[in-house]
Amino acid sequence: MHSSSTKARLSFWQLWNMSFGFFGIQFGFALQNANTSRIFSTLGANPEELPLLWLAAPVTGLLVQPIIGYLSDNTWHPKWGRRRPFFFLGAVFASLALFLMPNSQALWMAAAVLWMMDAAINVSMEPFRAFVGDKLDPSQQTAGFAMQTFFIGCGAVIASLLPTIFSDYLGVSNVAADGGIPDSVRYSFYVGGAVFFLSVMWTVLTADELPPENLEAFRKERSATAGLGHALAEIFGGFGRMPKTMVQLAFVQFFTWIGLFAMWIYTTSAIADNVFNTTDAQSAAYQQAGNWVGTMFAMYSGVAALAAFILPVLARATSRKTVHMICLVIGGLSLASVSQIHDRQALMLPMIGVGIAWASILTMPYAILAGALPAKRMGYYMGVFNFFVVIPQIVSSLLLGFITTRFLGGHTASTLALGGGAMLVAAALTLFVHDAARRAE
Repeated sequence: MHSSSTKARLSFWQLWNMSFGFFGIQFGFALQNANTSRIFSTLGANPEELPLLWLAAPVTGLLVQPIIGYLSDNTWHPKWGRRRPFFFLGAVFASLALFLMPNSQALWMAAAVLWMMDAAINVSMEPFRAFVGDKLDPSQQTAGFAMQTFFIGCGAVIASLLPTIFSDYLGVSNVAADGGIPDSVRYSFYVGGAVFFLSVMWTVLTADELPPENLEAFRKERSATAGLGHALAEIFGGFGRMPKTMVQLAFVQFFTWIGLFAMWIYTTSAIADNVFNTTDAQSAAYQQAGNWVGTMFAMYSGVAALAAFILPVLARATSRKTVHMICLVIGGLSLASVSQIHDRQALMLPMIGVGIAWASILTMPYAILAGALPAKRMGYYMGVFNFFVVIPQIVSSLLLGFITTRFLGGHTASTLALGGGAMLVAAALTLFVHDAARRAE
């Protein structure tokens, strides 16, 4: 890998091109986050089953991310580079899964497609995080992650609103006829599949990559470390060598993502019950609630897209961990407040707070981490770091349904309040994180 001293500063449009693929990646994730529980419920899942059905997402991340990170660290092609082959392959299979998901005829099929979709999205997404560390000097890395966050927000806004656009403005049916997926959701996923592929291909075709500083040494090292046994030893052995900053951030991530996962799983059922006064997933009111949740998620994603460019400025004036702590406090209080709101228009206010937190979650931990990682293992450690995104999701999948049913009386709005509390814990833990660059450059 090139040392940071050899990395030229990139222009705005170079940052744009190398990050544009995230527009499509988040288009897919936003459709998944806003509509998967809706699809599962429409196909007959009850609230206690929802977290277990969502288990596919974190488990695939747990398996895929460090492997893809390791493989991309040890890949080089004169034309395709290091990370871009994985962008391309993930885009092909993720787009296929997005076309398949709304055509699921049974719960088992929807759950199986979710496994495929999440694995493929992770294959594309994980190398994008390492891409910033590869190409950008440390002085531009916060800006690089912020540009990714901008595209994440833009993609999520449009994708989250698609079912509403199809049903309210284009006259497409929003009814779950005969227990099937509404056409408004079906067409949204079709658009998502096309956008995912085209956006990722934009980055593949317009961005270049820096070759290893010593290509011959890289090839010799790759040959010497070839083989499944060595690869597995490297992948799992790295846990014991994690930088101190990475360990500290892991605790912050754990509680942060418990809160986010609770929101993604239960917002639809909570809003249907709290605001639309229904728990019947086949009813028109429940499907209207699903569309409104898409609007809510569009709000927080839009706020995140705007905040992405403000946060680096605030970080330069204070510090990255201070900004992250404040954003998590705002997000935690906002998410917890959703359980007390019964007017759908008023629900937009807490989504502003969630959006501020989301912008920081997608930017600050990765910017802090990038400065603490060895350059030649950037992809691998970014993959390992995402263990602390997926492990809390697995814990949530196994426990949230039980907690909601046994201790919260089945009221999923209360589960959202619990998620907000987890974010507040994450904010407190941010105080203990050591950031080598106390101020963002």
